[in-house]
Amino acid sequence: MKNIISNIAKRRWKGCAMTAAALAVMGSVYFAGCAFGPVGENSAAGVASSAPSTSSPSDANISEARNTPVVRAAKNVGPTVVGITNKAIARDWFNNPIQTEGVGSGVIFREDGYIVTNNHVIEGAKELIVSLADGRSLKGKLIGADALTDIAVVKVEAADLPAATFGNSDEVVVGEPAIAIGNPLGLEFKGSVTAGVVSALNRTLEISDRRVKLIQTDAAINPGNSGGALVNADGKVIGINSAKLAANGVEGMGFAIPINTVQTIVDEIMTKGYVARPYLGVTIFDKQTAARYGYQLNISKGVYVYRVSLGAPAGKAGIQPGDVILKLDGNEVNSVAELRNSIAEHSVGDKVTLVLERNGEEQTVEAVLEEMPQESNG
Repeated sequence: MKNIISNIAKRRWKGCAMTAAALAVMGSVYFAGCAFGPVGENSAAGVASSAPSTSSPSDANISEARNTPVVRAAKNVGPTVVGITNKAIARDWFNNPIQTEGVGSGVIFREDGYIVTNNHVIEGAKELIVSLADGRSLKGKLIGADALTDIAVVKVEAADLPAATFGNSDEVVVGEPAIAIGNPLGLEFKGSVTAGVVSALNRTLEISDRRVKLIQTDAAINPGNSGGALVNADGKVIGINSAKLAANGVEGMGFAIPINTVQTIVDEIMTKGYVARPYLGVTIFDKQTAARYGYQLNISKGVYVYRVSLGAPAGKAGIQPGDVILKLDGNEVNSVAELRNSIAEHSVGDKVTLVLERNGEEQTVEAVLEEMPQESNG
């Protein structure tokens, strides 16, 4: 699997990151993303009013045999799943501005209108429109987002909304039922329910040099499902649907962010408006990342320090451009992802020990990790 997921294919239409089914090229992982298109050309928002209802007037009369966990989960969680329309401005081939709309999903987690979704669903939006299961459309306000974990919180001005119950993703077991609820291909198919099982836990995918641990499921996840709910047989949300593996001959490999991770990120967004993370303050390359920029990096191990941010912990520790970082706290770091993830496992204020190579000689330094500035990306 590591060879399959190494090549990330994403297509962006302004803020809504997504890859259409037609981009199911060998070796690509894409965000489940948004169904999208220019306004007025069968846009998702334009067909929302004609979307078929997913409720049934005969629910009360359903037999015990038909009242399966999937039916109960859809009834309990379905009303909490919303559509999120991302209105953005893009440029056509002649550089003329055109308004576009991308549609993803979200899950109401508080009755007073707080909704969790994916960062790539709301990214770059000029305006957010939230479509509730009861047919109302309300303007959404972005409370905060975290690109690293692909989580965002949106607020609508409403009260007494149905709210989902979060489960405990640490208790999820392989093989148990998994139900995905969302808006594949846009609001025309809002509230779609697909069912499968939890295929694996703690799947580590490398996306944009970041490693993310996800729940794997074979419940169908398609563009527009991003931000929707992955639900267990008890009707509790165990994950937020986020990505899908697209490769020739590969089916049924969708991924969701574990809800315990989501809860931690949401709590911090609600408190601060952002997620505080430790940082070292270096721009680094390994052989693969250097090659992307047309450089050949002649090192056999470690990561090359290209730049040190002004006033950053790295500079205070004496790290210089041209150094090669070999180890962090005794563990080898031979890629950008390894160093970043080693730093991410620490907290702001932690002291780390780094082994460097400078001019052919090794030396050891200590750095105190500080909170990453919000304008910083490294």
